[in-house]
This record gives sequence, structure tokens and C-alpha cells, in this order.
Amino acid sequence: MELTFSIIKPDAVASGHTGAILELLEKEGFRIRGLRMLRLAKAQAEAFYEVHKERPFYASLVTFMTEGPVVAMVLEREDAVKKLREVMGATNPANAAEGTVRKRFAESIERNAIHGSDAPETAADEIPFFFTAADLL
Repeated sequence: MELTFSIIKPDAVASGHTGAILELLEKEGFRIRGLRMLRLAKAQAEAFYEVHKERPFYASLVTFMTEGPVVAMVLEREDAVKKLREVMGATNPANAAEGTVRKRFAESIERNAIHGSDAPETAADEIPFFFTAADLL
């Protein structure tokens, strides 16, 4: 079994899609090992997305991620990282496959409903940003 990290972003939380997204993830075989709703401070969002600091969208991403509550979670299943990427869909919802989270719930390429780790190594870095080992059930 593999762990991965995901965030339901402020757009999806504000639109009332948190429950539907969690249901979809569970139907796809993910076990929720950790779950936390919080509002990111600017410094937290800057640190979490530091990998994108030199990218032109960094400032708007930080602003977006701090505009309202998010739901951070640790998910478990076989091939969790790869499967979550499939279930999320393409970053641009216009290119996402039918039935994916982004096709169903994303507003745009920037307001795209969900974040997911892109590799097991990334998940290993992202999980402790929000959860301790004791938090994972």
C-alpha cells in the first residue's frame, strides 16, 4: 500500500463539493488516513508551493490557496500517487477526462479543485507539512 497527499482547494470547498470529492475518492478505493480542514496562512502557502516560486503563477496561486478553507488529506491504496493523478484529471479541466474530479468540479486551469502529489517522493515531503505520524489512522 502506498500513501499520497491531496488538498481539496478553496474553490471546491466554497462550492460545496468537498463531500462529493471525498465520496469519489473512496469509491476509487482510497482509504482516508488523515483529514484536516484548515485555512492556510500566506506563509504556509508560500512554503508549501515554494517549488513554484520562480513560476509566473506563484503569487496568484498563494493568493488563491489562502482565500478560504482547504481540506488536506492523506490517502492510501495500491499505486496511490498514480491512481490519484488519474482520478484528479488533467490540470486544465477542459482537457480532463469525463468523471474526473477536475472535469466535474474545477472552474479553470487555475481554480482546479484539487491538488495531489506528483510522485511518491513528493508525497513523502508533503504529508509531514500537514500531518504527524500520530495523525494518520
